[in-house]
Amino acid sequence: MFLKNAWYVAAWSSEIVNDLQQVIVLGEKICMFRNDEGEVIAMEDACPHRKLPLSKGRIKDNNVECGYHGLTFDCAGQCVWAPGGGRIPSAARVRPYPVHEKYGLVWIWMGNAAIADIEDIIDIPNFDSPEWGINRGAAMELKCNYLFMCDNLLDPTHVAWVHESSFAADATKDTPLRVTKTDTGVIVHRWMMDHEPAPFYKKVIEFEGNCDRLQHYEVRYPGHALIRAIFTPAGTGGVDGTLHENTFVMDSYNFMTPTTETETRYCWFQLRNIRPDDEELSKMMSEDVRGAFEEDRAVLDEVQIGMTEKTSPHIDLGIDAGQLRFRRQLEAMIAEEALVDEKMSQ
Repeated sequence: MFLKNAWYVAAWSSEIVNDLQQVIVLGEKICMFRNDEGEVIAMEDACPHRKLPLSKGRIKDNNVECGYHGLTFDCAGQCVWAPGGGRIPSAARVRPYPVHEKYGLVWIWMGNAAIADIEDIIDIPNFDSPEWGINRGAAMELKCNYLFMCDNLLDPTHVAWVHESSFAADATKDTPLRVTKTDTGVIVHRWMMDHEPAPFYKKVIEFEGNCDRLQHYEVRYPGHALIRAIFTPAGTGGVDGTLHENTFVMDSYNFMTPTTETETRYCWFQLRNIRPDDEELSKMMSEDVRGAFEEDRAVLDEVQIGMTEKTSPHIDLGIDAGQLRFRRQLEAMIAEEALVDEKMSQ
C-alpha cells in the first residue's frame, strides 16, 4: 500500500509543542510531542493495555501517562510504571518512531528503524542562503490519494486549464514534454521559448518583454516534489542558452504524506533568487501560490471521487508518461520491500 522505509513529513516543526497530539501517517496513528528538552518524540498512539490513544493522556515528568489507568511510558516507548505494583509486563511498551527536524519540518521514518538514516532526507540547496527568499503556507488536507497529487506534480500541461489566472500561458498547452527517469524519481520538463510570461510570474520577474521558460517537474520517491520555474528574457534560455543576469528562478518544494488511502497531508514552500528580505513579496507569493493550490485541490478531490466511483475504464494520454513511470517504479519498490519483510518474518 505504501513505501515504509522512507522519510515522510509528519508536520511543520511549529505544529509540534509540549502537549500530546495525534498525527496520522500511512494509516498509522502516532502520538507526537516535544519533551522538556525540546526534542520531538513520536510513538504508537495506543496504550497496550486497552488501546486508549496515548494522545488522550498527559505528559508527566517527561514521560507519557495513559489517561485510563496511568501506565507511563518513557520517550523510547518503554513502560516505566503500571498500576497494581509488581513486575511491569514485558509487553508493556509501544513502538517508537525515528524523527528528525530539518527545513522547519518534522520528518518521520515509518519502516525499519535500524536502517533509518537522516542523510537520506531530501537535500534542499539554498534553503539557508541569505541570497534566497522563502515563502510558505499552512499544511493542506487533501481528500485524495497522495499519488493523484504526485501525478499532478508530474504534469506541466494541467496548468493551462487549472491555473488560467496564475501559471498558465499558451505555450503550456502543447509544447512537447521530455521525461527523464533518475535513481530517485522521475523528471518531466520542457523549455517554452519566446512567449508572454504567465500572470503569476509577470508580477515578480525583473525584466520586460517575452521570456523563455523552463518547467521542471520532478517527483522523488516516495512523494517529494521539486517544481523549478526559470524565466529568462527571450533568446537567453533553452538547453544551450546562457541565462540572463535578471533570470528569475523559483524552486517549489512539495511534500505529500499519505494519511489514509484517500487522504493526503500536503506541506510546501518556495525558494526564490530575488529580493530575499522582501516580506511583502513573500506574503504576496504565499497567498497566490496557496490560491493556485486550492485550484489543484478542487480538481483532485473530484478526481478521487471519479476514480473511486468510475463505471467505465479510464484512459491514459501521452502526457501521462512521467506519471506512469513513477507509479510503476514505486509499485516495484513497495513489492520488493514487502518481500523482504516477509522473508525476515519467517
